[in-house]
Amino acid sequence: MTRDVIKEYEARVASGEIRRDPAQEAVLPALERVRRELLAEPVKKGLFRRAVPQPVTGLYLWGGVGRGKSMLMDLFVDCVEVPVRRVHFHAFMQEIQEGLHKARESGAEDALRPVAEKVIKDVRCLAFDEMQITDIADAMIVGRLFEALFEAGVAVVTTSNRVPDDLYKHGLNRQLFLPFIALLKEKMEVRELVSPVDYRQDRLQGQPVYFTPADAAARAQMDAIWHDLTGGRSEALTLKVKGRELELPQFHNGVARVRFHDLCARMLGPADFLAIAEEVEVLMIDDIPRLSRHNFNEAKRFVTLVDALYEGKVRLVASAAAAPEMLFVEGDGAFEFERTASRLEEMQSVDWAADKEA
Repeated sequence: MTRDVIKEYEARVASGEIRRDPAQEAVLPALERVRRELLAEPVKKGLFRRAVPQPVTGLYLWGGVGRGKSMLMDLFVDCVEVPVRRVHFHAFMQEIQEGLHKARESGAEDALRPVAEKVIKDVRCLAFDEMQITDIADAMIVGRLFEALFEAGVAVVTTSNRVPDDLYKHGLNRQLFLPFIALLKEKMEVRELVSPVDYRQDRLQGQPVYFTPADAAARAQMDAIWHDLTGGRSEALTLKVKGRELELPQFHNGVARVRFHDLCARMLGPADFLAIAEEVEVLMIDDIPRLSRHNFNEAKRFVTLVDALYEGKVRLVASAAAAPEMLFVEGDGAFEFERTASRLEEMQSVDWAADKEA
């Protein structure tokens, strides 16, 4: 049964699943246009009358964090009736780079060709979350990749926190990247989602975001927040940090969830935590233990992590063995931890990170 994007939105509003937002309603026709164009019959071209998908003008939907872009993408994907893949843009480019590496190892003359062909074979529509280019390796190949996708009739719908002209801003050799921006604007309709409401902040507003002790009740509350923010969806997010890979095993819609030991018991440092703060808008940390001289290294990493989250205006949701001021009460570093405890308290406030820039 055909699922019209606009009607599906109305149905979800009526059921109470989502709240009506005029800014979201304004971009629904663009999503519905893409869905309808994807249903067009292929045209036959060439000597042997090979069927080729009708070209579809994609959609580049940008706007501030928490405005509902990912929710609209979920809704669109649920309505699409052709092979579609929903994936975080960063994870997709990670796969492309791995594919290029394998193709080069196998001796492929043009490593990008088999990688692009595999994508083209599997999907008719790519739905990306959070298009953002920060890696020069991605910047150098993304233009050719998207040319191949568009040429083959693959439609692209993407969300981003940035207008296309700000992609890879101040990046190395950015002049080589500019043709890709021009290609996006040629092949995709660019729409801004202008909503005054930050739904992630709104969902957390008035709710506790720090649970102690870290027991079954705290886990249940953490689970409820995770489900509310992500709908229970989850995928791994791999970040590249100084040539290394840092994986966040649970990630969706700008929200990541980790255990304390996933980050603070590993040999991670400021660069890793800054990379997390740049990519994640809400970080949920389970099972923060009491800190002392017995786990001093973990405590130092936790201090560095909190500093990165604080400076990056990342919303923190956590379960812990004790209240912030009681987490680290004895041993070297206890005095210095007072600032961290103060920041943890401040980060629980209702309007924390409300002024974070897109």
